[in-house]
Amino acid sequence: MSTDHTTPVEPLNPCEEPLNPREIFDAAIAMIDEQGTLLAWTPDAERLVGYPAEDVVGRSAVAVLPPSQNVLRVSAFAEQCRALGGWSGTVAVCHRDGHTLNLCLRISLLHGQHGAVRGLVSVTNIGAFSSGATNGSVRESLLTRAPIGIVVRDPQLRCTWVNDTLERVDGVPRDQRFGRLLTDVKSGFENEALEVVMRQVLESGTSAVHEFRGWPPSDPRREHAFSASFFCLQDADGRPLGVCGMHVDVTGSQQVRERLAILSEAGTRIGSSLDIMQTGQELADLAVPLLADYATVDLVESIPMGEEPLAHIDSNGGRTPVFRRAGVASIPGAPESPWARTEKVFLPPDSPFTSVLCTGRSHLEPVLDTSAGTWLDRDPARAILIREHGMHSLMIVPIRARRSMLGVAVFIRTEDPRPFQEDDRLLAEELVIRAALCLDNARQYTREHTAALALQRNLLPHRLRGGFAVEAASRYLPADMDAGVGGDWFDVIELSSARVALVVGDVVGHGINAAATMGQLRTAVRTLADLDLPPDELLAHLDDTVRHLTDEDADGLDEAPGVVGATCLYAVYDPVTGRCTMARAGHVPPAIIDPQGQVTFPDLPAGAPLGLGLGLVPFDTVEVELPEGSLLALYTDGLVESRDDDLDVGMHRLGATLAQPGRPLEDLCSQVTETMSTQTPSDDVTLLLVRIHTLNPTKVASWDLSCEPAAVHTARHMISRQLSEWGLEDLVPTTELIVSELATNAIQHGTGPIRLRLIQHHVLTCEVFDAGNCYPHLRHARITDENGRGLFLVAQMSRRWGFRSATGGKLVWVEQDLASTP
Repeated sequence: MSTDHTTPVEPLNPCEEPLNPREIFDAAIAMIDEQGTLLAWTPDAERLVGYPAEDVVGRSAVAVLPPSQNVLRVSAFAEQCRALGGWSGTVAVCHRDGHTLNLCLRISLLHGQHGAVRGLVSVTNIGAFSSGATNGSVRESLLTRAPIGIVVRDPQLRCTWVNDTLERVDGVPRDQRFGRLLTDVKSGFENEALEVVMRQVLESGTSAVHEFRGWPPSDPRREHAFSASFFCLQDADGRPLGVCGMHVDVTGSQQVRERLAILSEAGTRIGSSLDIMQTGQELADLAVPLLADYATVDLVESIPMGEEPLAHIDSNGGRTPVFRRAGVASIPGAPESPWARTEKVFLPPDSPFTSVLCTGRSHLEPVLDTSAGTWLDRDPARAILIREHGMHSLMIVPIRARRSMLGVAVFIRTEDPRPFQEDDRLLAEELVIRAALCLDNARQYTREHTAALALQRNLLPHRLRGGFAVEAASRYLPADMDAGVGGDWFDVIELSSARVALVVGDVVGHGINAAATMGQLRTAVRTLADLDLPPDELLAHLDDTVRHLTDEDADGLDEAPGVVGATCLYAVYDPVTGRCTMARAGHVPPAIIDPQGQVTFPDLPAGAPLGLGLGLVPFDTVEVELPEGSLLALYTDGLVESRDDDLDVGMHRLGATLAQPGRPLEDLCSQVTETMSTQTPSDDVTLLLVRIHTLNPTKVASWDLSCEPAAVHTARHMISRQLSEWGLEDLVPTTELIVSELATNAIQHGTGPIRLRLIQHHVLTCEVFDAGNCYPHLRHARITDENGRGLFLVAQMSRRWGFRSATGGKLVWVEQDLASTP
């Protein structure tokens, strides 16, 4: 017989790679006697070499060898097999059609009663293996590299032949097997299942594989996994002679597969969000029951807040940091943790926990020592828990990322009798490493999210001041952790003459850049509002501001642009006239609810978003009349948009919620956010509700003045009389001086007509209108100047003053605080 090499089967190298049971299942099996005569054949052998059982059974194995082989060499080879206890290697075999096959072959010696010996031949085709080395290290069949327990049973499943290796699998000596069924030798569910499989193989003539677990005598404390492959042996007439069973310990292969499966599952189950506490719980949930019966995840207290982790923990009497429980999981019936999720956890000093934190190395305690004098004496809560619930094996694994300590993970076994081993520690560390990266990413994101949220909230108004014109309430809900804080803002700005500006806007994007840009735009709006610009002009100037900011960001080639567009709605309400003028730049329209609960959305031209219209798209204004008690709702699209419904559906739902006349604004804000926020928002939600008030006509007085100097005296007289009627006599002297200066300037530097108006609200406002376009400015007159002190004196005597454009001219206004009544 021509052989490439010869290798004894027993003993095999235990360090070889794990067995693949499938390759045993695909083997061709034959049985020979001491002279090399074929006694039994399998259908798999027929498929491999092309000879049916009738052509080879009862003949010498020479029948399937190339013609050049010598029968004497076959006999000598048979003697060698007996001397070595078996043989494995590669051989050349003739296929029935004439071509030669290179096969991996293994001959195992089987022992029968009264010292009889037979050989079991296991053959696999080299060409069927995946492409790999084709040189001298051609991959052999796994049949030639691992100990295999072999047993042959007759059609009644009584043992007739067995090899020595099988005793290592189940611990039964071969002399106790012969002539007996498997269930006669060892009872149990697994053995009954094996007999069922063997009967099916005999009846069908096919092969089968069955996996089971057991505790081999060589390692009685550890459960092993076995794979049994069964083949139907046939005689020359094709009738079943019996069944051959080949048993292989596949514990190593199964453990590798199980660990790979756990690690693969970790990739999908850990880190599903950027929530630190949820990530900790995901680690605990994955570990139970795949690795442990009970698991906890404790993080350094600062980590859930996004703060920096611990760089170093001193082992020389340093104070142990406080932890917070992020995850806990257990099998049914396992103990409840003394500390619930989110609660503080104090780790005992001089314990394995301290050692793990200081060294950064895991602690493995296969058999947990609960005797007196251990570290558990200083932690009675844990000691009681461990003793009452039979916790017998422990692993403590540090959670580290980027050389910093994030926390510790604890794994415990209670119901599972197997103690943790070194490979369990390696698996736990791999799981914790993956979780640590997710936790640190979540921590860094939380830090940025917290900073952006703090910036956002600090930049938004802390108190809404609408003066007499409106009462206001608001809500701001940041987006979820995945989307990040956005750039929504709102504002209520007191203007001159009792008017009020209402603003809501939304910067495109999320994160700290969007929040910072929002602050810039809110400041710009307030600055432009102080100029008393109409809504359309204000949005035009704001559009320029956004485009300038975008251009500045484009200059920084290494930085992502901070501004890519924004939307805004700006409205000015005048309580004297009861009219509201508004314009929008790509923003959603406001909702108006009249005192009867009727909801309308004004037909307001949308305009282009800020920064995207290139200054070519004008902003149009619309003026609407708002009766006393009307409700005006300004909001961002995050309140009405959803993945499932159109914008119109959300606006209709908002209107239906707001249609509750007379309800307190705070309650209404709460109901709107609860009703509209049915799912976790992916965008910021901003809501500004204002209830409109109109000014009593008796609080407004106006007069037309001539362009003659004598009109100044007339104006002083009318002002004095009106203030007396309002009971504001204390303000008569200063108001007369103010009116004298404003009227004189209008007569000297403006053109007619001239109009004087007093408005009493939370302050006293004095206005003078003229048709000129010469705007006043404050001068600091020198001692020798005869003029130029008028507006300086006005500024000294007033609360504030200013001017604004008005239809047909300009208007100069001055505000004074109302004198307190005794």
